[in-house]
Amino acid sequence: MGTLPVYRWRLAPDGYATYRQLRALGLRPGGQDVAAQLERPRRRRGPLVAYLYRIDRAKPVRPMTPGRWAALAKANAARRVCPECRRDVGYVIPPSLGMCGSCAAPEDQCAA
Repeated sequence: MGTLPVYRWRLAPDGYATYRQLRALGLRPGGQDVAAQLERPRRRRGPLVAYLYRIDRAKPVRPMTPGRWAALAKANAARRVCPECRRDVGYVIPPSLGMCGSCAAPEDQCAA
């Protein structure tokens, strides 16, 4: 395998896209290798690097199956249950607290 072509920031030719750009188009790399590299220079650190994929070799995103939708709903529901009081608080509990707002506040007691 040869070296990858390197392009400067915003100067990549048409036909190449980053992973996020592919997703915005409803595509995925589909097993292809990285085709090129994009570099954005920075002053005191090394350059930011983004990998580019060929759009013509990209494949469509796989559709969500009913099983995947169910697993995603179950995972999101588990993130809303407080581990202290065991109730669904209606929002995703922040990992920094690790519990709902009423259990995290020392003056309020959590309702069982």
